[in-house]
Amino acid sequence: MWIIVLTGILAGATLDVGCLGCQLPHDWRHQTDGCRAELAEIIVFAKVLGLHKDSYSVSNYLPWEHDTELLYSAEVELLCDQAWGSMMEVPAGSRLNITGLGYFPCFTYSVMENNSYYFFLRMDENYSILPHSVNFEDPIFPDTAENHRMFSSLFQFSSCTAGTQVHTYTPEWEAQEDSRLLCSAVQEALFEEEERVRTLSQKVRTLEKANGHLREKVKTMKRLLRQARQETTAKEQQTLSLKQLYDADAGANPDQDTSQDQKTAPLKKALAKKAVAKKTRD
Repeated sequence: MWIIVLTGILAGATLDVGCLGCQLPHDWRHQTDGCRAELAEIIVFAKVLGLHKDSYSVSNYLPWEHDTELLYSAEVELLCDQAWGSMMEVPAGSRLNITGLGYFPCFTYSVMENNSYYFFLRMDENYSILPHSVNFEDPIFPDTAENHRMFSSLFQFSSCTAGTQVHTYTPEWEAQEDSRLLCSAVQEALFEEEERVRTLSQKVRTLEKANGHLREKVKTMKRLLRQARQETTAKEQQTLSLKQLYDADAGANPDQDTSQDQKTAPLKKALAKKAVAKKTRD
């Protein structure tokens, strides 16, 4: 039984499936289904009539491509005209073949026979119709009341098959659409603002890092200055201690210089007398 499985990409995580390339872009952001509907190429509400095994192709590559049980296409019948704004004109009752379904390395596109779904679709260069995973998120929505409410405005002017009712026409719809801001445009502006904030945050981190380096340099200079002051103070204290020691020694032996003067006084007198006598003889 084929079951609806939400893509693992919705969690925003890298899947451990033994393959590379499942990492989402670094700037990826979740978008609401209503916003993604504005970006989808084709939106249809269709019933799955049958499932068919699909062979290996570029659009459904698998490392184990020999196992075709994992790949299939679905024949669907449109229950309503294509959604307003779609890039393909297909009226209600038309039948399409949607390929590129099955179990893939990083995601799953699955449907059940005889069930109805809303599909986001696109057309490749070979005119094959494939699921359009806008923003790397699930492009297939089951037939539920919540999804009816979400997509009803897209089918306001669509004709539907007997017994199918996906919208209730409201005269105010056109005026509301004219005054409504496109969600995708608003989100794009928000993403641009986030990018600007991220760039500014990066600059702030760079400046904070440079400021940290300057603070370390200032701390180093202050430490060297303190060491120089401490060494100068130590030398001044050492000089003062030596001076005090010298003054203390000089004050402790005051008679030493007096006795020396007394010993040299007679010698000076004798020398003076000899000098006088010599002048007298001359």
